[in-house]
Amino acid sequence: MNQKEYCKKAVESVWTPKGLLELKAYLQKHPAPNQAFEKPATNELKEEESAQRSLSEEEIAAIAEVWVRGPAGLPKPWKPQQPILPVEGMKNVLITSALPYVNNVPHLGNIIGCVLSADTFARYCRLRNWNTLYLCGTDEYGTATETKAMEEGLTPQQICDKYYTVHAQIYQWFKISFDYFGRTTTPHQTKIAQDIFQKLLERNYLLTETVDQLKCENCSRFLADRFVEGICPFCNYEEARGDQCDKCGKLINATELKKPVCKVCQATPVVKSSQHLFLDLPKLEESLEKWLSVSQSTGDWTPNARYISRSWIRDGLKPRCITRDLKWGTPVPLDDFRDKVFYVWFDAPIGYLSIAANYTDQWEKWWKNPEQVQLYNFMAKDNVPFHSVVFPCSLLGTGDRYTLVNHLIATEYLNYEDGKFSKSRGVGVFGDMAKDTGIPADIWRFYLLYLRPESQDSAFSWNDLMLKNNSELLNTLGNFINRAGSFVCKFFGGHVPTMELSQDDKCLLVHITLELRQYNQLLEKVKIRDALRSILNIARLGNQYLQVNEPWKRIKGSEADKKQASTVIGVAVNIASLLSVILQPYMPSVSAAIQEQLCIPADYNVVTNDFVCTLPAGHQIGTVTPLFQKLETEQIENLRKRFGGGQVRKSS
Repeated sequence: MNQKEYCKKAVESVWTPKGLLELKAYLQKHPAPNQAFEKPATNELKEEESAQRSLSEEEIAAIAEVWVRGPAGLPKPWKPQQPILPVEGMKNVLITSALPYVNNVPHLGNIIGCVLSADTFARYCRLRNWNTLYLCGTDEYGTATETKAMEEGLTPQQICDKYYTVHAQIYQWFKISFDYFGRTTTPHQTKIAQDIFQKLLERNYLLTETVDQLKCENCSRFLADRFVEGICPFCNYEEARGDQCDKCGKLINATELKKPVCKVCQATPVVKSSQHLFLDLPKLEESLEKWLSVSQSTGDWTPNARYISRSWIRDGLKPRCITRDLKWGTPVPLDDFRDKVFYVWFDAPIGYLSIAANYTDQWEKWWKNPEQVQLYNFMAKDNVPFHSVVFPCSLLGTGDRYTLVNHLIATEYLNYEDGKFSKSRGVGVFGDMAKDTGIPADIWRFYLLYLRPESQDSAFSWNDLMLKNNSELLNTLGNFINRAGSFVCKFFGGHVPTMELSQDDKCLLVHITLELRQYNQLLEKVKIRDALRSILNIARLGNQYLQVNEPWKRIKGSEADKKQASTVIGVAVNIASLLSVILQPYMPSVSAAIQEQLCIPADYNVVTNDFVCTLPAGHQIGTVTPLFQKLETEQIENLRKRFGGGQVRKSS
C-alpha cells in the first residue's frame, strides 16, 4: 500500500476510536515532507502514551459535551494591572532573555536563541492566564562597546544610544512582546550591582589577587577581553578573543592566547601585572550545588544547560575575576580599585534586576520572592555557565532571598546555509535586513521557530524557507483556514451554519482535543519547536476532514447531505478559530488576521485543554482573504545572492 492509499484508508476510518488511533499512528510515522521536528523524549512526555490508547464511548461523549457547551466554559483572559506584579494564588512567571550586546545588530541566530524563543513562551503563558512579566534589554558595558566606539569615532554612550534604538526597532518589527525593554547603563544598575558587591565583600566571598595581563604599550592600556585577539590555546582558532573562543566555546585568559595582537593598533602586547578582585566560587560551591540540585530536579532545564552547569562543578570551581581595567562599566566602589570596572559577566546578569527596577520601584516583589515566582531564563548555550554558576553564586553569596532561575532554557546554534553567523564579521542575515526582503515578520518567526535548534545545531536555508512557506503555511494551514471561511461565506451568507454532531464528528473532536493537549504539554515543557507540530497536525486534520466529507458537493444533494455539509463546514470554521488562538505565540499577526476575518471575540484568546465551539450557529464572519503568498524560486535565488554566506556587512 502506497502513502496515498494508506492516508485515504486512515482518513476514511478515522471516525471510530480504532480509526482515530490508526490516523494518529500514521501522522507520527509520516510527517510532512522535510519536517525538522524530532519526536519528544518519552520520559519527558509520558502523557503522550495515554493519548495513544483507545477512548471509551463515555470519554468521547464527554469531550463532545464540552465542545457543545461553547465559550461559556472558557475563563476570561487575565488582564494584569500596571505595573505587572506577582499575585498571590496565581502562577507568576518571570521571563528573561539573555541581554543582547548593544554594540552590533543581532542576526537571526541571536534572535531565535534568545528574544524570539522567550517571546513565544511569554505569549503562550499569557494565553494560559498565567501572570507573566517578560523583561529584556541591551547589555551596554564592557570592551565590546569601547571597541565599537573607537571604530565609529563615537563615545561609548553615543554607541549605546544608537544601537539601543536599532535593537528596539528590530524587535518591534519581529513582534517581540516585551513588557519592558531596558538597558544596563542606568543609575539602578550601578546601585544594585554595587550593593551586591558590597554584601559579597562583607561576607568574605571576594579575593584580591595580582594577575598577569596583556598591555599594549603603544596604546598605554591593559587589553581586556575583546581588545586582544590571537590563536586559541585549545583549538588553534586564529581569531580567538581574550575572554572566549568563538569556535570551541572555551573561556580563555588573554595571556593564554598564542601570538596575541592589540585589536586597536595591531601591536604585540607585553605581559604586565595588575591587581584584581575575584569571586570565591569554591567557597560558594556547596550552596550552589544544593540550590542546583533542587532547581534541576523540579524545573525544566534543557539537557545542554544541565550538562554545562554540571561540567563546571565536576571540573572544580575556581575563583572568577570580576573586575577589568576599563573605563566603560559599572565602577568598583573601593578606593584601591577606582581605575577599574566590573567585568561584564559579573555585571550584565544583574541587568535583569536593574531593568526590573527601571520598570517598577516594586521590583523586589519579582526578584526577592522565590516562593511565589517561577523564573525562566532563555539563552544560547554559550551563556549557560554565567547564568547557572556565576550569577547564582553572586546572589547566593549576598545572603538575601533572591529569586533564582527555576527553568534554564538554552538552545544550540543556528547556522547560516553552509557557514556560520558572525556578529564581528557580518556573515548571514541580520535583523535589520530581514524586513527589507519583502517577507513578512510572521514568516520569519514561523521558520526560525520551525527549525529552532532545541537539541542540536540547525541551519537556515533559503530553499527550505521557501519549501516550508509554500507547503506548511500556504498549502496546509492557509489553505484550510481559507476554505473553511470561504465555504461559510459562499454557502451560508457568512453565517456559521447549524451543526448536528454525528459520532464521526465527535471522534474528530477527540483527535483535535488530543492534539491540543499535546500542544499544551509540549509548551509547558518549553518544547517550542515540537509544539508547532501539533498546530500543523490540527490543520492537516481539518483539511482531511473537508476532503473526506466534500461539503461543496453534499450541499447540492439530499436533505441529509445538506445537513452533513452544514455540520462539516461549521466544525471546520471552529477548528480555524482554535488555530487562530494557538497560533498566536508563533505568528501573532497571522493570528490577528484570522480572528479579524472570522470576527472572533477577543475574550476567546485563552488556551485550555478543551476544544470548544467558539463560533456557534448564526455567528457572522467577515471577508475571508488568503493569509499567505507563495515564495517563488527566482525571488529566493535573488535573496540568496544578496545575503550570501560570504558577505561582510558594515554596521551602520
